[in-house]
Parts: sequence; C-alpha cells; structure tokens
Amino acid sequence: MTIHIGADHAGYALKEQVKARLQQQGHEIKDYGTFSEESTDYPDYAHQTASAVVETKEFGILICGSANGVCMTANKHQGVRAALCWNKEVASLARAHNNANIICLPARFISEQDAFEMVEEFLNTAFEGGRHERRVSKIDC
Repeated sequence: MTIHIGADHAGYALKEQVKARLQQQGHEIKDYGTFSEESTDYPDYAHQTASAVVETKEFGILICGSANGVCMTANKHQGVRAALCWNKEVASLARAHNNANIICLPARFISEQDAFEMVEEFLNTAFEGGRHERRVSKIDC
C-alpha cells in the first residue's frame, strides 16, 4: 500500500519512526517533509499530503505537535476526511464510521507505540458504509 506522510518540526521525529515501521512492513511511503527539526510551517506539509491523498485516493498520515493544525489544514481540501486521533479506538471509528482518509497524530501527546497502534488500526479498519455512507456524503461543501 502507498501511504502519504507529512509533518512539521514538532512531528518530524515521530514521522521518521512511523515511516520506518511502515516501510519494514512493505508499504511504499511518499514523504512530503519536513526533513529536520528546524522550525517550519505545518500547512506547507499538510497541503502537499492532502493534495496527494485526494489525487491518488490513498491514505495519508499527518503529524504535528497537537495535530490540530495539520488536521484543520488538510480538511480544507475537498475529498479529505482528516481525523485527529489520540487512541486506537478513535482511529478505528474514524475509518469505520467517517471513512477518514488521513490520520492526524499529536506528537507531543502520544508515545511512539501509541502512534504505531493507531496507524495500524486506521489502515486495517474498513469503512462500514450503510447509514454512515449517507452521513459521509453530507460532509463536502
């Protein structure tokens, strides 16, 4: 599976850890930066990642300090359903009920292990459709 990933400086270290783990599992990773812990602006990476997710219909991962900034930015893109997740149950529901296509992780508030568990749950949970399809179809403006 191809996964698009982006982060700002606060999410850089966790991005690198998540990326390495996913590559070990055989996933292809498209990394939109940042590529260091030098201060940077999260919208630059969130917009690139969100655009790629819309274009390719694949999944994305965005990481910043609180995950609020990248989530808000990504959700400006028509067709993106970015979900700020803080545990694996929320990640599962974001996929199953909301058909989320980008998971947003708060690097300053979760462990590396929590991040791995949430990403795996997100990638391995199917959208349930049914009554949720009707609701999801009402999201885009």
